[in-house]
Amino acid sequence: MAEQYFEYGEVELAHLRKKDKKLGAAIDHMGIIKRRVNPDLFSALVESVVGQQISNKAAATVCGRLDALCGMDASRLHSLSIEEIQACGMSMRKAAYIKNIADAAVNKIIDFDELPQKSDEEIIASLTAIKGIGVWTAEMLLIFSLMRPNVVSYGDLAIRRGMMQLYGLNDLSKEQFTRYAKRYAPYGSVASLYLWEMSH
Repeated sequence: MAEQYFEYGEVELAHLRKKDKKLGAAIDHMGIIKRRVNPDLFSALVESVVGQQISNKAAATVCGRLDALCGMDASRLHSLSIEEIQACGMSMRKAAYIKNIADAAVNKIIDFDELPQKSDEEIIASLTAIKGIGVWTAEMLLIFSLMRPNVVSYGDLAIRRGMMQLYGLNDLSKEQFTRYAKRYAPYGSVASLYLWEMSH
């Protein structure tokens, strides 16, 4: 399967340049940023839980083992015990969260096929109803699976750090954050790609 990247182009960039000169300068300096997306919502959600608080390399190893075990298929994952999931190299708590996701999919508590038709807010509400899924995880899914155009996550430390760097701030209030995020609309997700890059 060919790798997919978050799609955006001149329309979005021209809008951001016009709305925010500092961001515009950063865009010109960095060029196009390629970020991989995973259009499969179920496996993307499982992978995001696996990846919490561990390095990308460790996460890839654990996901590889899990994939070998169940092919990231909801019903096969659902039939595994928490111990079997945990044996792929994660904590018991994470294994329980992943089992919760599989339960929600199999019992149609969340219809993953229907999610793309819902609004950002509805998707966040549905996903955060699963124990172990927070707002940040749901927002990452909106960007990196559904390619929703206008997501700027306050819960993402790197995005806040990127913003502080961009505007030369020592701290950032929720009000300031919201004001900048409004400025990027309706292409906040593209702004987010650049803010992440700046925070490295």
